[in-house]
Amino acid sequence: MIQTVVKRDGRIVGFNEEKIMAAVRKAMLHTEMGEDVTLVRRVADHIACRGKEQMTVEEIQDMVEMELMESPRKEVARKYIAYRDQRSIARKAKIRDMFLEIIETKSNDVTRENANMNADTPAGMMMKFASETTKPFVDDYLLLPEVKEAVRLNYLHIHDKDYYPTKSLTCVQHPLDKILQNGFNAGHGESRPAKRIETASMLGCISLETAQNEMHGGQSIPAFDFYLAPFVRRTFIEELKILEQFGGENYAHLYRIHIDDYLTRTPDGLLGEQRVVQHAVNRTVSRVHQSMEAFIHNMNTIHSRGGNQVVFSSINYGTDTSPEGRCVIRELLQSTYKGVGNGVTAIFPIQIWKKKRGVSYLPEDPNYDLYRLACKVSARRFFPNFLNLDATYNRHELWRADDPQRFNYEVATMGCRTRVFENRFGKKTSIGRGNLSFTTLNLVRVAIECMKTEDMQERIARFYGKLDEILELAALQLHHRFEFQKTALAKQFPLLMSVLWEGCEQLQPDDTIEKVIGQGTLGIGFIGLAEALVALTGKHHGEDERAQQLGLDIVTRMRDRVNEFAERYAHNYSVLATPAEGLAGQFTRRDKKTFGVLPGITDKEYYTNSNHVPVYYKCNAHHKARVEAPYHELTRGGHIFYVEIDGDATHNPEAIMTMVDLADKYNIGYASVNHNRNRCMQCGYENAAAQLSECPRCGSNRIDRLQRITGYLVGTTRRWNSAKLAELNDRVVHE
Repeated sequence: MIQTVVKRDGRIVGFNEEKIMAAVRKAMLHTEMGEDVTLVRRVADHIACRGKEQMTVEEIQDMVEMELMESPRKEVARKYIAYRDQRSIARKAKIRDMFLEIIETKSNDVTRENANMNADTPAGMMMKFASETTKPFVDDYLLLPEVKEAVRLNYLHIHDKDYYPTKSLTCVQHPLDKILQNGFNAGHGESRPAKRIETASMLGCISLETAQNEMHGGQSIPAFDFYLAPFVRRTFIEELKILEQFGGENYAHLYRIHIDDYLTRTPDGLLGEQRVVQHAVNRTVSRVHQSMEAFIHNMNTIHSRGGNQVVFSSINYGTDTSPEGRCVIRELLQSTYKGVGNGVTAIFPIQIWKKKRGVSYLPEDPNYDLYRLACKVSARRFFPNFLNLDATYNRHELWRADDPQRFNYEVATMGCRTRVFENRFGKKTSIGRGNLSFTTLNLVRVAIECMKTEDMQERIARFYGKLDEILELAALQLHHRFEFQKTALAKQFPLLMSVLWEGCEQLQPDDTIEKVIGQGTLGIGFIGLAEALVALTGKHHGEDERAQQLGLDIVTRMRDRVNEFAERYAHNYSVLATPAEGLAGQFTRRDKKTFGVLPGITDKEYYTNSNHVPVYYKCNAHHKARVEAPYHELTRGGHIFYVEIDGDATHNPEAIMTMVDLADKYNIGYASVNHNRNRCMQCGYENAAAQLSECPRCGSNRIDRLQRITGYLVGTTRRWNSAKLAELNDRVVHE
């Protein structure tokens, strides 16, 4: 006798005869003879008694068909079969419509979910097909019922859900020195250790691209200057050896000669070994420049993930004060300033300058000249962004200026903001570690549901109660995803789990990754603090001090709860200031459908990212910095501060320096500047004019804006979804 039924989504429910009777009755009503109550009852009773203790919906429906076919009312069986077919088609219709939109390369929020993925290419289409069909599988078989319900009700969003079944991790900071010194084997062939700067540059590209195919997030190099610096000296020695071959001299005593700085100078007027050294330096600088140029070019042309996306790459640099490290930094910046191809701004890698007092920030610091160059480059090319190593929470107690390995104790960031530094289960470092997965809370939804509570204290108390419930679910969901991820085998990630991840050397190919991924972090993010504050207080934190204090209290509570979860589940949980792209509109659309248009809350197409002051709110940069800065210490899973400046920033690097000063003054962890940059989509010409409708180089009217979407650049706004385009159009300048 049937006791329980397995639903199509995997849920197990009690058997209910009435559902069989209702389906048979509906089929009878579509026949000439109409309903037969006795037959309806007999069919239901026979199935209930003859079935197994637990059956699936499909098995029960098959039995209904058989019973009807064996009855005198075979026309009812035919109607019932037709009804089943119609229901099956209806269930598939949504996927069919979605597939047709992908096939027809329609521009919508499905195909424009990630602005750096081209869903119009064959590889991009295949990835979207896979993505959209995998997500329902995750819902049906991998999520806890209460988590699935929270997602359905718009409280939670699980990032990279389509990658959930692969057990992949989000991102990692590459210990590139291991690869450059030892080479690597990523499953097909192997690479020898690097000997010269060109090889080192190429191996850096290969490392990033290979790991991108093993992970669902971004890739980063935490100390690009330190890692490549040794190969500048090796290249210099190689140039001396070439001169030895031509001149028949032995210059071995010059191999380790002290070089103040690798600067190109004419050898005119130099004699003897001075001339030899300068010639070798000039050739070395030229080769370093070409290598940095090639690195940037490759990062914008080498595709990963089946060929539909360039590598989502980042590099951190700026604190190597050795002549060789400075050479790497200088030539990287100069190559970036020139642009790629016909002078086009490079989209990747995201470049991050590590600002440090005593190293690069003040005029007396050894890398101050390079810091000024970095600001000049950022004023023209958007990058580098600026990571503040002097922020109180970014300091490391073991960092020493005279330590040649000090980069191990410098925080590095990734992509648009991901930060990994603190560690409950190993050494405090960014290197060889990354985020495992993250989930975002819709603060606005929670706040809206509390709006009708008239007493302010009761309203806030109710909000915190609901917030705690959603935080508990987020932590539980991430724990369950971790439990699933840890069952992956090391051999599933040939490079990541053989070279890159902290502790991976202890793994054999058939070992699970459980004992090493605890080094990673689980991020609990949030979106819409500004709109949530409007719902709770009537104003957002940029316009009202009381709202600001409540905002800080909310995120502090999140931080405290996350610390509790870290103890309970034994994970590196952290609070993330979510860089929402597609999610910015997704949450809003669904809340607007439920609650209607609420002024200052759901009246736009997007919610404000994380803890930012709304992009449309007019204020100066100092005010924005004062408001947003305190949240950075609370959001150690990642954060960013940015300002919008007006006019042509190319000739105003001081504006960039002023922004970095704000970061230093207000204890901001990571910052960048947005400014206007027009791009001709026909020939690549760029300028910073306020309005450009026709390209002065080729006459084309295909003009687009180059802009940041959530911290990274996108080559064309045509790949932006509707919500982010609306946000872009609302952005105001911060004076």
